Amino acid sequence: MNDLTSHFPSRSVLITGGLGFIGSNLARRLADLNARVTVIDSLIPEYGGKLFNIAGYEDTIKVNIADVRDEHSMDYLVRGQDFIFNLAGQLSHIDSMRDPYTDLEINCRSQLSILEACRKNNPQARLIYSGTRQVYGKPHYLPVDEKHLVDPVDVNGVNKVAGEWYHIVYHRAYGLRATSLRLTNTYGPRMRVVDARQTFLGIWIRRMIEGEEIMIYGDGEQKRDLNYVDDVVDVLLMTAANDSTIGEIYNLGGDEIVSLKTLAQVLIEANNGEGKSKLIPFPPEQKAIDIGDYYGDYSKIKQALGWQPKVGLAEGLRRTLEYYRLHRDVYW
Repeated sequence: MNDLTSHFPSRSVLITGGLGFIGSNLARRLADLNARVTVIDSLIPEYGGKLFNIAGYEDTIKVNIADVRDEHSMDYLVRGQDFIFNLAGQLSHIDSMRDPYTDLEINCRSQLSILEACRKNNPQARLIYSGTRQVYGKPHYLPVDEKHLVDPVDVNGVNKVAGEWYHIVYHRAYGLRATSLRLTNTYGPRMRVVDARQTFLGIWIRRMIEGEEIMIYGDGEQKRDLNYVDDVVDVLLMTAANDSTIGEIYNLGGDEIVSLKTLAQVLIEANNGEGKSKLIPFPPEQKAIDIGDYYGDYSKIKQALGWQPKVGLAEGLRRTLEYYRLHRDVYW
């Protein structure tokens, strides 16, 4: 399943959220595989999409500036697509608590717009949905497998559960060829680093390059697993190319389980040993939705596809720092 060169050449591919972090990395890889790639992105500033994310690929990636909540646009855009990677979403947990209605619109209503468009206009498309480990909330046991209780701690988690299950229900009721991947902490080039809306590691990267201290909430002993974006792109493509995964939900996960304090130290070492970290108390709004330790069991997808992460944490952080040192003016 690691040879993807025969699956995507000349195939039509649609990526929602395609100018964002994961979407743009996926679009670039698909263009390299000679797929016919169209990306949809609303370019709402808070959500991380940038035209620069596909720099150098302007002639091979078609861009459509549209909002996935627009049913009429989606009715048109899904037609004729062989693969649809549904990555559009509102990711900020704090924003979801401050503005639950927008989170509901983007993470629930928009998913129904996409699925209804597929049901009516392209029921044969292969559909991959980007879910999240946030649906599990505070783990009842570790590592977390797919049988773990779904028990979200914030509005974003609730709406991502709904978005995921719309895909599964449309598979069961209408035969849509959908799969959901529950992503863990993904990092790498082209992620949002202006703030912590997309991932806490984004603002860490920025502060590290600026020579400022990394702020770690609590005692820093919270454990996490992480995936470098290239490994996530690999598994998105492998899943799309394998019809045996249709109708399934899979965890992703990492092999290096680290505390936030250790992660900060690995980041400092990747930054040529330069940098500092500091423990600070949890802000109340963060503490209310903190999940404690989390790391996932990805053995189900490893068994199904043979996928496992290839890029180690130290190497992934080194590549990420290198990218942002080169392009800081664009992302700051």
